[in-house]
Amino acid sequence: MIDLINLTKKFDKNIAVNNVTASIPDGAICGLAGSNGSGKSTLLRMLSGVYEPDGGTVLIDGKRNFENMEVRGKCYYISDYPFFSNNATVSKLKKYLSGIYPNWDEEYFRQLSAYFPIRHDAKIINMSKGMQRQAALLLAFSTKPKYLFLDEIFDGLDPVIRQTLKKLIVQNVTDNNMTTVIASHNLREFEDICDTMILLHNGDIVSNTKIEEMRSKAFKVQIAFSDDVTPDIFKGLNTRNIMQNGRYFTLLIQGDEDSIRNRLAELNPAFVEMLPLTLEEMFITEMGGAGYEVF
Repeated sequence: MIDLINLTKKFDKNIAVNNVTASIPDGAICGLAGSNGSGKSTLLRMLSGVYEPDGGTVLIDGKRNFENMEVRGKCYYISDYPFFSNNATVSKLKKYLSGIYPNWDEEYFRQLSAYFPIRHDAKIINMSKGMQRQAALLLAFSTKPKYLFLDEIFDGLDPVIRQTLKKLIVQNVTDNNMTTVIASHNLREFEDICDTMILLHNGDIVSNTKIEEMRSKAFKVQIAFSDDVTPDIFKGLNTRNIMQNGRYFTLLIQGDEDSIRNRLAELNPAFVEMLPLTLEEMFITEMGGAGYEVF
């Protein structure tokens, strides 16, 4: 269990994370998303113990994580730009990591090597961006972490490796109750893997809920009218991002499904259809409520 309690981080006068409180249950696959500069990477670095909070606390299994080797031994963090020394190879890092991670699994390492076909004796720094990420993932999963923190991990991976990564995450969640937090701008990668999502804007939490709950309170509506109307017809509805093409409108609406259907029926449309939102549309809806509107 991860508990964030009044968590704050500042850089000079800039507040990167502002008094954040949230919980992430064991076995969750949590997507961490937000506007540019919202504090995603900073929050992830505090979760992993790289940054010490300026205020508040990160508790992992009820214990503070910063400079706590017992807790750090349960966690593995891959940054958005993984650092490798000039002479680092998979073989050398395997020897190092197997000595500090108590759950290192040599047999699992050999199994995963078939999915990540990387030369273990080659200098990682000379590899492509995607291959460097594969090296980092091979080593990360072999530590058998209870908590896995990934920052923009899909960037640079080809479609096959992206699917392999997702399957490995789900497999480890199912078999070992691993908790995963993934920060990414690409919400499409969250669609078929994440069960919860935390949204950040200007260092504050906009939303922290299960994705299915988010889907149940926001909808994409396609609606058409026989006569000319203006967007003012939707007053009284909690709308976001109204798009008009003549008498045809596409809009995002937050609220109770039955209430929305009844209100739309009162407008006497020629056609109306309510559709579930994609995660990108959910992002637009939730962030719009925080003042981060689409132009």
